[in-house]
Amino acid sequence: MLSDVRERCHAIEECYEFMLAYAGKGLPGDDGTGSGGELRAQLRRAANALAGLSAAYQAAVETLDLQPAERYRAFLTLLDRDATDSLTAIEMVASLPSISSQVIDNLNALIHLRALLTDVFLIDEILRPQRIAMNSQPAS
Repeated sequence: MLSDVRERCHAIEECYEFMLAYAGKGLPGDDGTGSGGELRAQLRRAANALAGLSAAYQAAVETLDLQPAERYRAFLTLLDRDATDSLTAIEMVASLPSISSQVIDNLNALIHLRALLTDVFLIDEILRPQRIAMNSQPAS
């Protein structure tokens, strides 16, 4: 459950970092470039990670019995909204026949994507002590 959350976060963060590098290349499009194929793979991976992200966090919160539960539910509603908005933008960009560096630069700057990253960093930092505690427990 916590590993699912970590894998999803890693995919989203990797995509964002790749997009930063891609945006700096000044490419007019992705057709015929090796980085263009990688860009599309990263976008797909991030889209898959975003689909169900809040449900994965909800499962983690419930498993860890984090309290007060209503505060976590409210935050996860916000995270779900940001994930849904980010997914919509990523899917639109991925559907383009050619993706320029400028389009990716604008996607990177999208407030929904930045909000999502901040949401993920916040909840991940809150879950970190529980993840460390679970990893340090002896196997039964």
